[in-house]
Amino acid sequence: MATFNDNLNNHLESWIGPKDPRVRGWLLLDNYLPTFAFTVLYLLIVWMGPKYMKNRPPFSCRGLLLIYNVGLTLLSIYMFWELASAAWYGSYSVYCQNTHSAPDIINIKVMKALWWYYFSKLIEFMDTFFFILRKNNHQITFLHIYHHTTMLNIWWFVLNWIPCGHSFFGATVNSFVHVVMYSYYGLSSIPAMRPYLWWKKYLTQLQLIQFFLTVAQSSFAIIWPCGFPLGWTYFQICYMFTLIVFFTNFYFQTYKKRIVSSKEHQNGSGATKGHANGTETYAHKKLRVD
Repeated sequence: MATFNDNLNNHLESWIGPKDPRVRGWLLLDNYLPTFAFTVLYLLIVWMGPKYMKNRPPFSCRGLLLIYNVGLTLLSIYMFWELASAAWYGSYSVYCQNTHSAPDIINIKVMKALWWYYFSKLIEFMDTFFFILRKNNHQITFLHIYHHTTMLNIWWFVLNWIPCGHSFFGATVNSFVHVVMYSYYGLSSIPAMRPYLWWKKYLTQLQLIQFFLTVAQSSFAIIWPCGFPLGWTYFQICYMFTLIVFFTNFYFQTYKKRIVSSKEHQNGSGATKGHANGTETYAHKKLRVD
């Protein structure tokens, strides 16, 4: 196994370049195999889970969902604060920030926060598992699976090769979005709070705004280069555009159908949809980036 891991690491470094030595020895980062194995296990559960639950009653998971969402809200607050404060006090440039130009103490702080960001993508696999347990299989869409699997793997590579510098922005904005999003879904798991949660529609709009901001910030590093690897920048822009396309399609499909359904209901030809398993549906929650 050690030989296989060494060969894989050597192959990756010959293809991408040498890893950043500052993250050597950090949990899950030395070898790609664990991240890949978690991804394969996730896909197997996505495939087998609905089959296992087919003839079984759905679980409510209301208490677990509340704990889960509160936990991820607090983690998102921590990541946002660490990244934003480090960038602010370290005078990080929004236009372009190299991975070695800031003081080491600042860069290490960013790296530690970004490691938690990477690890949070593993935790967020639970989003899908809750869908399966609650038998909300219609919410396990291609976009949902695409986003969850790609984010964990992309951020393993980011942490190994560009663990600070210009990489901070997308994760900072996304952590803020997750504070809002997980707060919403934590509150939505409390039945008494649902009548006051009028801002569900704007979550996807907020997510789309973050994608465009990340594309703009990534483009700055191309226009005003500072030594940050341009290949990574081009990749991030392309990945953001895939999310913009998918999320935009999701947004229009969701709300156009809702408007049509509402009109049909008013005309007496439709029926309103209730909450899944006694809690508000998680359709928006499963879409997140970077």
